[in-house]
Amino acid sequence: MRLACVFSSAAKSQNPIKTLFRRHRSLAVSALPIMADSEESLRRALSEKQAAVDAQAEAVRALKARPASAPSEIDAAVEALKALKVEAAAAARRLQAAVSRNGDGSTAGSREAFRQAVVNTLERRLFYIPSFKIYRGVAGLYDYGPPGCAVKSNVLAFWRQHFVLEENMLEVDCPCVTPEIVLKASGHVDKFTDLMVKDEKTGTCYRADHLLKDYCKEKLEKDLTLSAEKAAELKHILAVLDDLSADEVGAKIKEYGIAAPDTKNPLSDPYPFNLMFQTSIGPSGLSPGYMRPETAQGIFVNFKDLYYYNGNKLPFAAAQIGQAFRNEISPRQGLLRVREFTLAEIEHFVDPEDKTHPKFVDVSNLEFLMFPRKEQMAGESAKPMILGEAISKGTVNNETLGYFIGRVYLFLACLGIDKDRLRFRQHLPNEMAHYAADCWDAEIECSYGWIECVGIADRSAYDLRAHSEKSGVALVAHEKFSESREVEKLVIVPSKKELGLAFKGNQKMVVEALEAMSEKEALKMRASLESKGEVDFHVCTLGKAVVITKNMVSISIEKKKEHQRVFTPSVIEPSFGIGRIIYCLFEHSFYTRLSKSEDEQLNVFRFPPLVAPIKCTVFPLIKTQKFDDVAKIIARSLTAAGISHIIDITGTSIGKRYARTDEIGVPFAITVDSTNSVTIRERDSKEQIRVSIDEVAKVVKEVTDGQSTWADIMWRYPAHAASLVDEE
Repeated sequence: MRLACVFSSAAKSQNPIKTLFRRHRSLAVSALPIMADSEESLRRALSEKQAAVDAQAEAVRALKARPASAPSEIDAAVEALKALKVEAAAAARRLQAAVSRNGDGSTAGSREAFRQAVVNTLERRLFYIPSFKIYRGVAGLYDYGPPGCAVKSNVLAFWRQHFVLEENMLEVDCPCVTPEIVLKASGHVDKFTDLMVKDEKTGTCYRADHLLKDYCKEKLEKDLTLSAEKAAELKHILAVLDDLSADEVGAKIKEYGIAAPDTKNPLSDPYPFNLMFQTSIGPSGLSPGYMRPETAQGIFVNFKDLYYYNGNKLPFAAAQIGQAFRNEISPRQGLLRVREFTLAEIEHFVDPEDKTHPKFVDVSNLEFLMFPRKEQMAGESAKPMILGEAISKGTVNNETLGYFIGRVYLFLACLGIDKDRLRFRQHLPNEMAHYAADCWDAEIECSYGWIECVGIADRSAYDLRAHSEKSGVALVAHEKFSESREVEKLVIVPSKKELGLAFKGNQKMVVEALEAMSEKEALKMRASLESKGEVDFHVCTLGKAVVITKNMVSISIEKKKEHQRVFTPSVIEPSFGIGRIIYCLFEHSFYTRLSKSEDEQLNVFRFPPLVAPIKCTVFPLIKTQKFDDVAKIIARSLTAAGISHIIDITGTSIGKRYARTDEIGVPFAITVDSTNSVTIRERDSKEQIRVSIDEVAKVVKEVTDGQSTWADIMWRYPAHAASLVDEE
């Protein structure tokens, strides 16, 4: 499939048209900090100009109020005031241009126009449409039409090839309806929440973080009177928004006077809203359940059987593709935030004491945009990093996590995602669960901004331990020793009684945090408890530090002779939001070009053949029986080769037929203009070659399967000059 990726890049380089949001790495990396500095200086300059205007206006008023002032003196002061106002207006225009311009040079308005052009084309050509449209639809639910289904199917087929087949993963398919006890053990029942606020008069619900984000962005883009300090504050809030607690979000909403968008009524304090759809299993209603919010739990609860199936060997990975459900508070942004969606998830089980990966060398030299938490907190931008160096410096926690980051990068690049608009962002401290060792999101930039499309997390051993405790079934792995060994084992025993008295409803979170401590952390705590009798202990899930006293936990090192090591595996989890990836692919693939007569803009989706909904079209040049018969022969050979295609024998011009299929991203068009050979046209370059009828299916399959590139094919077959009637 490497050649398929090469073809995609080649097709892009051959196309002279650059889309509105095509960004080169130099711009993505270096321009953003420069623009930020420029905006700050422009705000200061405008503030100074406005202060000068105010001072001069006061001087004019003083001159006019003084009887002894000469008319010429007043006129000169007024002229100076006018000149200062002109300078202030120019400074305001420069600032407006800076704040409305994005990193790619486009404005917010142009991004909206581009998005609308993409969405209009997608809906008109039935890639996707709102569900239950004739009943006015339901927010957050969409139907995929024929070309959308084909793109989705191709993306998932490549996902299986790139991950399941190449990594020898075990694929499973588990039910969407999940008993409550499973999701209670995983923590979803208690913690799978977003912060919600309500209009205090109408009861309308809103996502609290969305309101705060929208306020900050609007102020930065439209309020030219903001001081440089206030602008920096709002930018910092946007950078660390996911790291803010409910109290901090609520405080900012009150501080900024944010009201309900529709009514301007006051809002309630933020509170957690569980995003799962609740149901019951069976007619009695006594067995509660939920529609699964992710596919991972089905894999975790089957670990014991999968481990046995794999010959009781680690590491191994299990994978699942399926529907997931989240009752979003206020769905928006089309396919990016929906209530039912497709996830493709991998759970890679590994020895927690050995997270090296034998194939890491295959990806270690990859270079792409990475956004570590240190740079985020400092307000900096993503920078290109070599993956191997990120591992060696400790930026990425371990090789296995790094390996999957590299594999995700290659997967998205091969699909057709613009590499310069793809970055890997490390989670901020408050985003990560207390048990996670490290977590990165693959984020893709589209007209909505940077969108999380893949999460790659080292979840430690939390999930298997949680299900072991709740079910009573040990989900563990074994390493047998050739000879018995005397081993030292860290034993952490929290006193649930003492912790319950001290922390009441927060007891469970404190216990989990204590049990999840590393050996280094635990020994440091023991030393502090022995010397001081108490220690401050940060509990991530509480978002604060608590005081642990000596009677609340016992920490010891015990020596034992063992014939085998029994341990709970760690889990590296890449989780793919397929709908989000597909939408970003739609935007990254879309562009327009002029028709032959230059009187019309034609829409084109530049899908790589790998994901294109239809691989080729068959067009008789003119409507005659002999050409129609040849077209049917070619169509049968394409079907036999497993190549999706459409045959168009309508009487419209060949140019109009090209335009119709370019608009749904068909990469190749076969034009029947004789009974022994045909032309094959490539969508983006519009180059054509002549091929015998017997070879058509073979040539198209070579390119669509990634065995050859279009450039390879051009070397082997004679080029054909398109006639004036070929292109509209």
